[in-house]
Amino acid sequence: MNHRLLSFGGAVLLVVAVFSATRLTGQSSPTAATAHSPEATKWTPPRTPWGDPDLSGIYSNSDESGIPFERPARFEGRRNEDLTIQELEALRVERRKASAASSVAEDRPVDREVFWENLNAVNSRGWLVVDPPDGKVPPTTAEAQQRVAARTEARRRSGRGPADSAADRSLYDRCITRGLPGSMMPAIYGSSYEIVQGPNFVAILYEMVHEARVIPLEPRPHVGKAIRTYMGDPRGHWEGDTLVVETTNFKDETAYRNAAGETLRLIERFKAVGPNGVEWSVTVNDPATWTRPWTFAMMLTKKDASQRPFEYACHEGNYGMRNMLSAARAEEAAVRAGAGISR
Repeated sequence: MNHRLLSFGGAVLLVVAVFSATRLTGQSSPTAATAHSPEATKWTPPRTPWGDPDLSGIYSNSDESGIPFERPARFEGRRNEDLTIQELEALRVERRKASAASSVAEDRPVDREVFWENLNAVNSRGWLVVDPPDGKVPPTTAEAQQRVAARTEARRRSGRGPADSAADRSLYDRCITRGLPGSMMPAIYGSSYEIVQGPNFVAILYEMVHEARVIPLEPRPHVGKAIRTYMGDPRGHWEGDTLVVETTNFKDETAYRNAAGETLRLIERFKAVGPNGVEWSVTVNDPATWTRPWTFAMMLTKKDASQRPFEYACHEGNYGMRNMLSAARAEEAAVRAGAGISR
């Protein structure tokens, strides 16, 4: 992919500027504990001119980089809310060091400079899965296991390699989509989002891969089962100050974690927990894939207009795709040469 990267010197200067601006503004990232504190509970978000809670603005998930999806074994029997401020700060330091080490590793498969925006992440929690209480994704069903095995076997029988053509790569590699909820989750860069509101609609612009969801808030049924899309069919409503979005009708290619696109249902909740952040949670429900519904959550930190999403011009000079395909051809040529086969 075209990372649209700055030169190393420019990136360093920009990092210093961003970190300095953060200190000057005095902004702090909300945590899992503060999201449910009495102060956050009492805080009332502003309203739009038509009376809805106002969640509009620029957000980033960079501060959530490095958080493990499931609860680490060392915290067995505990919840995110049980972590002390000292424990959370120790985790932040530990993860920042790991990110810094990874960013300069000699075997990094991507440009090291893309890590700059995640090197000072201020994590809000110890892990992402909040339900079940054990912090683990529930087991998959027998049906799901059979479905994955069938796909794997079909791929094997096709005789195709992982990079015979662009069509053999993922939709993300091909600059098409990261799907849902993947488009809202931390990656190595491209972590900005913009929420725009209007009467009866909410729109979310994702920097990576430059997609936009338009979420109707009027009571209306989902589209028919024959219509399925990469990002699904969303329907939203307000529960108090929380925006609740139910999304169905996914294509199988983007169904989260190998779920069944036809039966997958995602319930997102966007709740402002103060002037500087929104807690975003996702309940994943697919009886054809998991033995029970499960939920993960993270914080979106509010930013100023200077952090508005860049244009993600992924197809304009998609060096990643070109290099993956040319590397595959080079490996094939090396195998032929080693076997004394000429073409």
